[in-house]
Amino acid sequence: MAHLYLIAQVAGRAVAIDSDQVESVVDIGEITAVPRASHHVLGLAALRSRVVTVVDTQSALGMASGSKAKRAVITHVEGHYYAMLVDALDDVAPFDLLPLTGGCALDGAWRDAARGIVERDGEPILTIDLAALVPGAVAAD
Repeated sequence: MAHLYLIAQVAGRAVAIDSDQVESVVDIGEITAVPRASHHVLGLAALRSRVVTVVDTQSALGMASGSKAKRAVITHVEGHYYAMLVDALDDVAPFDLLPLTGGCALDGAWRDAARGIVERDGEPILTIDLAALVPGAVAAD
């Protein structure tokens, strides 16, 4: 049975995010640094009437940081709100989640965050679990 996924771009790569993990999609304004935070936590940002922790998604996936992304997917993990930065948002559409195939080699954080693939126009797109990218959170299986 098809489920809704948000297709986003992170470091030039398409990723699919289960709509159940998406609270909203926003543009992030000023970010206030947090001393001694994990290296991929950029800081805190005020969003409507709440404060969110801003996560450099590229860095959390083990890639070199340097993105100037200001778009974010807001997700709720273990009672806290996180803004997961993305380069762009492409689409929201229903897809069937397919298992990762044996020939799909993923490294480090990509492997930990991967939940399967969806196919859009014959192109496989990796589905990721945002909770796996939150420092100290327990990712869903």
